[in-house]
Amino acid sequence: LQLPALGNLNRHGQGTEAVAQFYQQWRHERLVIDKWFSLQVTTCPANKAVTVARDLLQHPDFTLKNPNRFRALIGALAMTPAAFHQADGSAYRLVADQLIALDDINPQLCARMTTVFETWRRYDDARQALMRAELDRLAAKPNLSRDTKEMVTRLLDA
Repeated sequence: LQLPALGNLNRHGQGTEAVAQFYQQWRHERLVIDKWFSLQVTTCPANKAVTVARDLLQHPDFTLKNPNRFRALIGALAMTPAAFHQADGSAYRLVADQLIALDDINPQLCARMTTVFETWRRYDDARQALMRAELDRLAAKPNLSRDTKEMVTRLLDA
């Protein structure tokens, strides 16, 4: 019951204190904290999701070395359409930045997560250009892993 209540508070801009209290209560339960990361991105106003995600990247419990934590935060941002497809492309940029960093640590997860850009051709010209630029940037990463290179190439050639 706590997570849905926390989500509702967060949706209405009243969750700051409750988010902190929830973290203190559950900080030793990894799976619950994964949900805590996701919830903050998925229940905030779409135009604030990138800022929230960026702030959470700095949280002491976030690490690229934990695949579940990465999916909980970056995956949640990418799977929230109104947040991910902001007209300024900030979410695309943030996700691509994190994929570039992740590729050296966990190339298999990175390759799987690039699929968040899979539907890039379905959007308006401006969003297509922004997503294409991030895919190109990812493809240009020095020493890009074989797995990620294969996936990015497939997405660009589709």
